[in-house]
Amino acid sequence: MAGHSKWNNIKNKKGKEDAKRAKIFTKLGRYIMVAAKEGGPDPEYNPALKAAIDKAKAENMPNDNIERAIKRGSGELGADNFEEIIYEGYGPSGIAVFATCLTDNRNRTASDIRHAFDKCSGNLGQSGSVTFMFDRKGLIAIERSDNIDEDELTMLAIDLGAEDFESSDDGFEIITSPENFNNIRDEIKKAGYEFAAAEITYIPQTTLSLNDEKDVKNMEKLIDMLEDNDDVQEVYHNWEMEE
Repeated sequence: MAGHSKWNNIKNKKGKEDAKRAKIFTKLGRYIMVAAKEGGPDPEYNPALKAAIDKAKAENMPNDNIERAIKRGSGELGADNFEEIIYEGYGPSGIAVFATCLTDNRNRTASDIRHAFDKCSGNLGQSGSVTFMFDRKGLIAIERSDNIDEDELTMLAIDLGAEDFESSDDGFEIITSPENFNNIRDEIKKAGYEFAAAEITYIPQTTLSLNDEKDVKNMEKLIDMLEDNDDVQEVYHNWEMEE
């Protein structure tokens, strides 16, 4: 991970999610609908749907909402046609940023994303302009605790086939291939560990810092504007956020 820690991103994201629970449920509902539509309504035979449901449960999304989203995706309650689009660009001082979206109106979403970049001293780029700077990986983050033996957790992760293991003052990060993520996550959970985050994500190959206060404020505003958009599922960047 080239020394890159996602802990500040995780803490920042969790705080926003707690304050915007209804908006998070809307995004998760779309995620579940699309997964059910593309791979079927049974999570045992649809890994993408299983991952979507696990993520929803981690956010305490009510079971009724989850079931309704599955039924909408499978056509039982009438289907919504969402398509997945990735928008890429640069934030202040050349920070690479991209957002994965699920939208039923491509023109609306493109206009909203472009407005966010323009308003925050950024530039929306072409497809493929920044995603090559990121690696798609599984991330399992575990908060540090006196009850956790670091050596024991390290050996467990290695034995399960994790690609990387890092520790910090905040906790531990286990990096996996996307293909091995579900198995490693399930086995670590069986061993009794609780997760601060467990997801398939994009990790930057290199990171950049921002020293100018105006750039920092614009970058924070850009992330907030993108995450506030109902069409945006996830926002990724290579900004090395400070505490």
